[in-house]
Amino acid sequence: MGWKAAEKLISHWKILRGDNVMIIRGKDKGESGLIKRVIRSQNRVIVEGKNLVKKHIKQGEGHTGGIFSIEAPLHVSNVQVLDPVTGKPCKIGYKYLEDGTKVRFARGMNASGAVIPRPEILKERRKPRPTSPGPKDTPIDLVLEKTYDAKTGIGMPDL
Repeated sequence: MGWKAAEKLISHWKILRGDNVMIIRGKDKGESGLIKRVIRSQNRVIVEGKNLVKKHIKQGEGHTGGIFSIEAPLHVSNVQVLDPVTGKPCKIGYKYLEDGTKVRFARGMNASGAVIPRPEILKERRKPRPTSPGPKDTPIDLVLEKTYDAKTGIGMPDL
């Protein structure tokens, strides 16, 4: 379960977090689930509740030890997105609609050609933006202060 870098990284990912996928190879072949996490540095994805392995964790400060079942990453080539119409695994293609929006669609031999919607989970941020200003943020009164006036030349640096 150690970290291993991929030999050739995928530059354009077609499988996104929140997609409904079917596992096409491995011990959970034929089962479907939602993608929980995408690990782009390893070309791998984690599917909810699938590819479970036993992990031995030593007891330490603040947590108990034991043997736990965790989801191990699967290589991205071992999963395929499910067609929203037929429910079968399919390849993904991109096309532009008449209004100019770029969408994903189901392609392949048994695919319906239907548009695959973008997962709703991608609309919310994994790390929410901070609401209170931090120590390195500029106060709002300094941001709004007018330091240069073009008509009078006030605030122009001496060159």
